[in-house]
Parts: sequence; C-alpha cells; structure tokens
Amino acid sequence: MFRDSSIISASPEIMGGTPVFTGTRVPVQTLLDYLKAGESIDDFLDGFPTVAREQVIALLEEAGKQVIGMVA
Repeated sequence: MFRDSSIISASPEIMGGTPVFTGTRVPVQTLLDYLKAGESIDDFLDGFPTVAREQVIALLEEAGKQVIGMVA
C-alpha cells in the first residue's frame, strides 16, 4: 500500500512500529478516531500541526483507491 512513504511510515524506533504520518509521531489511527467521532479534518490538523493537510488528503485518496480496487 503506502507504508514507509511520504504519507505513512512505520519503524520500531518510532511509537513502537505504529503507523504514523511520515515525519511525525502522530498515529494514523488518531485521524481515523477523529473522523469516526464526527470531527473534521481541520479539527484534526488544529490538534496535530505537524501533520500536513496534503498528507491527510493523500492518505484518504489512497485508502479510497484501495477500497474501490477491492470491489472492481
């Protein structure tokens, strides 16, 4: 998928290997938790300014492609 890319990285030295937004210590799961709770992307970015909007959009676009690819 997009592990160890400009979007997501995972390393045993950073958060014990939890997938995080590249260049940060912010777990991808945190974004998903925000969205699940009904929060906006802007709310997430306000809380985690080390994450770039472009990273969030790229993650969501790639996830969408993966889901659509499963159905096709």
